[in-house]
Formats: sequence, C-alpha cells, structure tokens
Amino acid sequence: MNKIAILAALLSSTAFAGTLRVGATPVPHAEILNFVKPILAKQGVTLEIREFTDYVQPNLALADGSIDVNFFQHVPYLDEFQKNRPLGIVASTKVHVEPMGVYSKKLTSLKTIKAGATIAIPNDPSNSGRALKLLERAGLIRLRKEAGIKATVLDITTNVKKLKFRELEAAQLPRALQDVDAAVINTNYALEAGFNPVKDSLFIEGKQSPYANVLAVKPATLKNPDFIKLQKVLNSAEVKAFIQKQYKGAVVPAF
Repeated sequence: MNKIAILAALLSSTAFAGTLRVGATPVPHAEILNFVKPILAKQGVTLEIREFTDYVQPNLALADGSIDVNFFQHVPYLDEFQKNRPLGIVASTKVHVEPMGVYSKKLTSLKTIKAGATIAIPNDPSNSGRALKLLERAGLIRLRKEAGIKATVLDITTNVKKLKFRELEAAQLPRALQDVDAAVINTNYALEAGFNPVKDSLFIEGKQSPYANVLAVKPATLKNPDFIKLQKVLNSAEVKAFIQKQYKGAVVPAF
C-alpha cells in the first residue's frame, strides 16, 4: 500500500471518530442542533455546527467532504438540486416541517366551502405547486399524477366544486383573506398576520408532508455509529418538546 492509500485509509477511519461536522441554516436548524449538542456530548459525540445562509453551499460542502451531514432541506428540494448536480447525496431522518396551511376568515371548516368559492394561493412556482398539493390532500381537487411539486392550476383534473384560484404574491395572502373564501399561506406570513398555524388553520401540512426537513449525507455515513446517535436524538421526545415549545406551531415535529 502506497503512502497516499495509507493516508486515505487513516482519514476514513478517523473522520467520524466521535465528531460530526453538520452544516445547517440558522433557524430553526442550527438552533435545534445547538439544543441537542450537550445531549450528544454525554454520548461521546462532539457536534461541530457550521452555519450556512444559502441553499447551495451546504450540499456542495457535503459532497466535497467539508462537512459530514447537512440539515436545511426537504426531499423535493434535494431531488431537484441533484437533477443538475448528481452529487450522490441521500436523504435520511425527517426532523420537522415548516408547515403551509389553509386559512379563512369566512369558513370554520373546509367541509362547508361552497361551489364556486375562491381560494388564493402563492404565485411563485415552488409555493404554488406545494399549495395545490395541500389542497389535493385536503380532498378539494385532484392533480395529474405527473405534475409533481411544480404543479399549476392547469394540472387540476378534478374540481367538483368548481373552485376558483387567485394567484398572488405569498406575502399578500393574509391581507387577501377579506376578499377570498380561503388562502393557502406559508407559516412565516401566517405568523406575521397573527395566526397560530396549529390552532387557526383549517388544514395544515403534518409530519407526513413531503416537505419535512431532513438530514442529508453521503451513503457511507448512514451506518456510522455517531450519525445513528444524531438521528435518534433528533427524533427524541426531548427534541419534540423543544420544537413545540420554542416555535409554537411555526415548526412541527415530523416524527
């Protein structure tokens, strides 16, 4: 074995020797990681948290080995990212959902929505598709199976109540509630408008949402003992209680 091969073997065997380098965006991901850091320390795992403020560098850093794990994205984003950049990254444990919900000032239940009612949805591609998928799960419409996360109103195949859709900028949706029967609103804008996503939404993404934020790794990391400890802690009762208390419905445990 030559010197390069010996060095590579040594690096491979020591890369995860009690230390995990995790890349994350600040809120809520790094906050959650900082909460579990002392818990993992008691289990012999040192968590090094490296914060990123964009959605590209964490995947590139994972691919080049600068970090061992990242925590900032959901599976639809990861899949779309790797269409153009096949980095060999895989999704692992679901941790939380930053839920999108259906809100109304005129309805107390989606069961009472009338024929011809108007529902406002975000007009940007990523959020409009997500909103339509949520309405499909609520049983209001059906979409073409091929539509995926980029679904548009043109992909609606079944609309029994002949609902109408008004596409608006996401930030305008809470204000539009006066003029429509319901609106599908991102959690951050719902909170700004004084809504509690858990109590006030008529229908909301839950832990089954495909938009749950996950840990992402290279395949070889999946069997690493320290990573397995991280997975278990992030799906623990302590973390669930922390998320519920800290974010009050703005972030929902996905386990």
